Amino acid sequence: MTDRPDLRRIARTTLVTAARHLGIGTLAGLGEPGSPEDDDGGRQNLLLLVQLRWIAVAGQVVTIAVAQVGLGIALPLGPMAVVLAGLVILNLVSLAWIARGGGVTEGTLFVALLLDVVALTVQLSLSGGATNPFTSLFLLQLTLAAVLLSSQATIGLVALTTAALGVLMLVYRPLVLPPGDSGELLRLYLVGMLVAFVIDAALIAVFVTRISRNLRRQDARLASLRQRAAEEDHIVRMGLLASGAAHELGTPLSSLSVILGDWRRMPELTASPDIAREIEEMQEAVGRCKAIVTGILLAAGAARGEAPHLTTVRSFVTELVGDWRRMHSCFCLEVRDEFGEDQEIVSDTALKQVVFNVLDNAFDLSPNFVELAILREGDTLRLSVTDRGPGFAPEMLARLGQPYTSSKGRLGGGLGLFLVVNVVRKLGGTVEARNRSYGGAVVTISLPLSSLTV
Repeated sequence: MTDRPDLRRIARTTLVTAARHLGIGTLAGLGEPGSPEDDDGGRQNLLLLVQLRWIAVAGQVVTIAVAQVGLGIALPLGPMAVVLAGLVILNLVSLAWIARGGGVTEGTLFVALLLDVVALTVQLSLSGGATNPFTSLFLLQLTLAAVLLSSQATIGLVALTTAALGVLMLVYRPLVLPPGDSGELLRLYLVGMLVAFVIDAALIAVFVTRISRNLRRQDARLASLRQRAAEEDHIVRMGLLASGAAHELGTPLSSLSVILGDWRRMPELTASPDIAREIEEMQEAVGRCKAIVTGILLAAGAARGEAPHLTTVRSFVTELVGDWRRMHSCFCLEVRDEFGEDQEIVSDTALKQVVFNVLDNAFDLSPNFVELAILREGDTLRLSVTDRGPGFAPEMLARLGQPYTSSKGRLGGGLGLFLVVNVVRKLGGTVEARNRSYGGAVVTISLPLSSLTV
């Protein structure tokens, strides 16, 4: 008995051939679900913490210089410089981690914020402890934690920060202030509180806004991945249906072929030229149906087909155009070749079925003119299909690639472009559609040549 994973593989591969012949598109080469794109939201947030740390280093250097030189307050420059050097090293390590593409988890951000709290605690302990007006800078770290971390991690950082502030009330190096009256000292303290408040407010406003933007972008990407997973699950069900239909149709088609063969040998039927011609047309139709079913089963791996072979872009397109013209008995298809120097590629059934589907859609709406343009832009192959039909409605362009979005008004319509977009996406490319200003529409398939070469 075939188990479920095999059925899913068959579903994806059989839909390559079945979808086009069923008039709903193609899905060759879909393969196993790819891993989702790595979300860089955590790295972006860590980068924001790095930027904030650079600001903190610069601000501390300025503050130490003003206190030491401008106000004559003696500070332990050596130990404070060591803390600044530690922050610089932490930033360099963080930047190297980001450059290497390392993952950034909630634990990583928690450790980064915790180290910032430790550095601020040490600096404050060397400059007056809890009596230093800059103790309010702890609120900046806690605000960032509330935005970036879970409630449990935020509570943990709040507890550690509160403990650090309690330590600063007990263990600290008193400031050695220059001689002066108490009014002057109070004025300096109030000025320090004002400066600390302005710094807190400005940094919270700027960095919380940027972090929130990163989180919204991350949520949007997760929503896109969920939508993609739902679409692929829909495709799997379609593939299973197509594969089952191919197996079920095999027996009756064989029976029809045998009966028609017997009819061709019956004198009472072949005596009439009209009946003989109709029997021949029926045999051709049955043969075409059997070829479709065979193609579905070959794609499913139920039979052995020809192995993929090397060809060139022009040979691939020439074969594709010839097959399409023979299938439609039509020479309305024009080819515009602007590819340049030919390039060797691997013959890809998925791409062939994709282009077939787009050509079929264009032919349905513009039976007198369809153009296939082959272009090259750098390392990208572009296949553009142009027609002179009514074009796409604005709502269709806005929902390009979503299932059941069609202007043809038939049951199950709109799956063609949905499957095209999914196939091309699996090959690393994109699909774009636009209306021409003088009538008709253009659908452009863009693919990196690297996805078609050995």
